[in-house]
Amino acid sequence: MDGQWILIRSQLFKTMAILPISIYPDSILLKKAKKIKDPKSQEIQELILNMLETMKSSDGLGLAAPQVGKSLRLCVISFEGKTHILINPKVSSKSWKKVTGEEGCLSFPGVFLPIKRHKRVSVKAQDRNGDKLVIKADGMLSRILQHEIDHLEGIPFIKRMAKIKKSKDNEKIQWKKAL
Repeated sequence: MDGQWILIRSQLFKTMAILPISIYPDSILLKKAKKIKDPKSQEIQELILNMLETMKSSDGLGLAAPQVGKSLRLCVISFEGKTHILINPKVSSKSWKKVTGEEGCLSFPGVFLPIKRHKRVSVKAQDRNGDKLVIKADGMLSRILQHEIDHLEGIPFIKRMAKIKKSKDNEKIQWKKAL
């Protein structure tokens, strides 16, 4: 066998790899991702490990499969010491109240924009074993969940940018006009 291999729960996997990140305007970032039918498949389990390694090496809080060139409904999040692996996630409820906060994105290197998001969300998904899970979140975790699920819907974060009134920050305004 080529390369490094490890054994996890009686399955053989290649060791983790850092995947290349798709940069906007790559077309995969604008497509709705496909539902995962078999969360326990070796392909998906390897992708999860590689996405976690890629997110960690890129200092990201979250990463969606389309960002690494895979049109699949999978995202990984690492926030406040906890890792979330979400397969086929869907926002099941959201607060009426929205808040604006600055966001960045690994697919838009060096770009940080004000984005308006729901203050609280509930997300239904499957874990890496295919079991159902629900995450109720507010604050930053709510923002990260919405950002990553938007990637799965083919919605780049620039589409959610809060309206900027007259601002002295010309760089943000010029960047917005460039799109």
